[in-house]
Amino acid sequence: MKIPQPKLLYVFYTINQTVALYIKNQLLKKKIFLLLLIAVVVAYGYNSINHKYKSEHKPKGDVSKTDEKAKEALTFCRKNNFNQDFCILIDMSIHSGLNRFFVYDFKQNKITRQMLVGHGCCNYPWSQTWSKDDPTFSNKDGSHCSSLGKYKIGQRAWSDWGINVKYVLHGLEETNSNAQSRYIVFHSWEKVSDKEVYPNGTPEGWGCPTISNANMKIIDPILKGSAQPVLMWIYQ
Repeated sequence: MKIPQPKLLYVFYTINQTVALYIKNQLLKKKIFLLLLIAVVVAYGYNSINHKYKSEHKPKGDVSKTDEKAKEALTFCRKNNFNQDFCILIDMSIHSGLNRFFVYDFKQNKITRQMLVGHGCCNYPWSQTWSKDDPTFSNKDGSHCSSLGKYKIGQRAWSDWGINVKYVLHGLEETNSNAQSRYIVFHSWEKVSDKEVYPNGTPEGWGCPTISNANMKIIDPILKGSAQPVLMWIYQ
């Protein structure tokens, strides 16, 4: 049976429209896929460049400032019969993701070891890094802040944290006189990294200076081997 010409034309038109719509949809899908692929590549490239830029432009602590503090520290140690071979200096003006805990050798007049150290979170959440570049300090009990000033590193004792070693800290100035009543001690913490983490920060506790477990295994024998009290000076 012969199909009337108008109907035949309509069938061809419908087929053409369907094919055209299919092709259009396929092209649209390819275009969307291509745009998404470009977006992913651009985002990945930006993150890589940004990470590389931050790594290459990582700030450094002011070593000259540390040298100046070391001179003052040595004068203090001589006057108060503290260990005159070395001291511990902590510069809180440095970003917490950078090394700011320094073992300073008085004999060699230089930093011999440096590492990350955590500070107190104050009113921010515990174990976060919200004040990584702008810490607050307080001597008030319950503040959960670190306290600036000179400390005598005292008795070695058992700790529930890190490698189970802590050192009692005796505050020697008005700014840290409540250290013992606040239970501020020097200990390690598994949340602290062995290496710099900038631009990230070091997790913040309740006011104690905290270093990594691996680094405490280095510092502990040094402190145990000292016949005289060792100075820890936290400053900004």
